[in-house]
Amino acid sequence: MATILYARVSTSEQTLSHQQTQAEAAGFTFDHVLADHGVSGVAVKMKDRPEGRRLFDMLRPGDTLVVRWVDRLGRNYEDVTDTIREFMRRGVTIRTIINGMVFDGQAKDPMSAAVRDALVGFMAAMAQAQAEATKEAQKAGIAAAKAKGGEEGGVYRGRKPSFTADQVAAVRDLLGKGLGVAEVSRSTGLSRQTIYRIKDDPAGASKALEVWA
Repeated sequence: MATILYARVSTSEQTLSHQQTQAEAAGFTFDHVLADHGVSGVAVKMKDRPEGRRLFDMLRPGDTLVVRWVDRLGRNYEDVTDTIREFMRRGVTIRTIINGMVFDGQAKDPMSAAVRDALVGFMAAMAQAQAEATKEAQKAGIAAAKAKGGEEGGVYRGRKPSFTADQVAAVRDLLGKGLGVAEVSRSTGLSRQTIYRIKDDPAGASKALEVWA
């Protein structure tokens, strides 16, 4: 029986080390640590993420899956509830670091199972609601910044790039040669989240540099 930490690192403000340190401080030790970097929990289902697919392949009856909170599994209600229920059917126990929640398939009577499933659904819905609220707040912030820029005769430029044109070229070259994201990150000094952003939207990366030039 194995204990596995799964982390989803979707922004530059989050890190795998932070999530792992928090888990270890809560008393967990791990046989395996899996992490998907730069992946949206709303748009990309667990099974469609590289390490998410690996997690589905690895988990066996009796294993324990540890996550910081259910939003690390995703921020899509249907996907999160489907994922947790699938793991419970396999005999896997899911434990959260925050709030110390435990989800498993041990409930034998219908009432206990109903309470457990309702809690799963509530937490999954909350994760999606938080994502939607954050997105709306970002839209409002961008709209306000654009309006202010217009009033002052400026142009809204978005977040300043954390990379240079030379680094973008190096990233594209190394990826084109078949190197993995982790290797490219080490070679260029850029975070893996940044590598994923350049990989997924090279035109956007070039446009950001052009705007901030």
